Amino acid sequence: MVQSLGMKTWKIAPQKFDDPIKQLLYNRGIKTEIEVNKFFHPKLENFEKDFKIAGLEKAKKRILDAIKNDELIVVFGDYDADGVCSLAVMYYAITELGGKFLPYIPHRDKEGYGLSKVGLDYAKEQGAGLVITVDNGIVALEQAKYAKEIGLDLIITDHHLPQDTLPGAYAIVHSTTFCGAGVAWCLVRTMVEESLSNNLLDIVAIATVCDMVPLIGVNRFLVKEGLKKLNHTTKAGLIALIIESGLTKGEIATYHIGHIIGPRINALGRIDHAMDSLRLLCTKDSTKARTIAKHLSEANEQKKLLTIEAIYEAKEIINQTDKQKKIIIVHSEKWIAGIMGLVAGRLVEEYAVPVIAISCETGIAKGSARSTNDVNIVEVIRKCDDLLIAVGGHPKAAGFSIETEKIGEFRQRMEELLENGGVISEGEVVNIDAILAPKQITKKLISDLDEFEPTGVENPKPLLASLNIPVSDIKTVGQGKHLKFKAAGLDAIAFGMGEISDQIKNGQEINVAYQLELNTFNGTEKLQLKVVDLKL
Repeated sequence: MVQSLGMKTWKIAPQKFDDPIKQLLYNRGIKTEIEVNKFFHPKLENFEKDFKIAGLEKAKKRILDAIKNDELIVVFGDYDADGVCSLAVMYYAITELGGKFLPYIPHRDKEGYGLSKVGLDYAKEQGAGLVITVDNGIVALEQAKYAKEIGLDLIITDHHLPQDTLPGAYAIVHSTTFCGAGVAWCLVRTMVEESLSNNLLDIVAIATVCDMVPLIGVNRFLVKEGLKKLNHTTKAGLIALIIESGLTKGEIATYHIGHIIGPRINALGRIDHAMDSLRLLCTKDSTKARTIAKHLSEANEQKKLLTIEAIYEAKEIINQTDKQKKIIIVHSEKWIAGIMGLVAGRLVEEYAVPVIAISCETGIAKGSARSTNDVNIVEVIRKCDDLLIAVGGHPKAAGFSIETEKIGEFRQRMEELLENGGVISEGEVVNIDAILAPKQITKKLISDLDEFEPTGVENPKPLLASLNIPVSDIKTVGQGKHLKFKAAGLDAIAFGMGEISDQIKNGQEINVAYQLELNTFNGTEKLQLKVVDLKL
């Protein structure tokens, strides 16, 4: 490990190969020729065993029987991008087969996450005989029991972590390998023509990237194929969203999904109700799609403003109370529940410890947790289960509800659990894939690195470093915000690092961590180091 100018810790992967591509593959556990081929050229048949989730046949038969018998099918989703995309996947399949589809998305503030008795009562009132959950339900023990009591068959499709006891549903299709839409797609592909299931991969790719599941193995295949579909999509809603977002079909990558498309699909569910997000994904009306896409973008801007305000207020609280603790827990009556995950995520990046942000708008407070790699936050929170109304999530992200008056006791318990667990924070970590000599940095290498796309969790965009590199032509740009220089004669840009320009001198040797890119200007392409961090 080495310490950077910005006090970030560099973790350099053990260097086994001089060839950077072989090194990158080694870092990702890809060693044999078969594994390499499967990574760079994944095919559907490579992953058939991953798609065969337990419970598929029983769930499929019940759904097809419902369609045959003209039963209404209520599909109970979630208000985030994965939940909305999961609903859209089921909508396309059920309606294509001639079934009666009715979606149900709970209101984040009024109902909270997951299958509810309110939602089940609604399904019964509408005359449904079958309820299918997507992206939720695996911990809904009481709700599954209630569904049976009121005469509803319940099929659960979910990817969240289960408890020791599973719900007593008619059928359960569960896998933690995929996101919620991925699990739904595994079910759908058993029922519809291959051409339709493949045509849904654009939606599955959006959900997979947004839900931050590992982009290796089967999920890498789904996103790689899904990006092809997305870049040539014929779905009116996606076309409208791409245009409204200022993107161009044919150029969309995982970055655009995670930072531009996904947040817009998420926005309505965070500040109001997510039904319009679903309508956008399902509509065939181009005019309606443009109207909804604009609505989603406006909601996204509103969400950004609310998030910035909450982060500022949270940092003021932290600076007074929690700065040295191994977990940060902040709460306020002014914050809305829908942005708590965003607030917690930003605070984790800054303070490098697990963070829980809680909205206390009503008597029932809603909390979102985001964690570091060394803490399975959902399992820690579950140790406080006696204080909570509900909890669910993943090792790095969780959500829960709690009575407002119990927050103090919850905070104390969580702090004790983290203290006793001996969690040590290293600060922000920069994970270096490979060390390169300047002569290895070529346009061909950039082309080879592009083959690692789609990148994401567990297959990050390759981060490289060069050591003892002489720098020259040091200057700041963008009103002093950004640092530009030449590293061993190569152009380098360090965004947001203008303030450290006086710490390096022309001719000085430094260590540079960077991503490689081609900078196009006036029709000319030049190699450029997009600097992530510097070390003297």
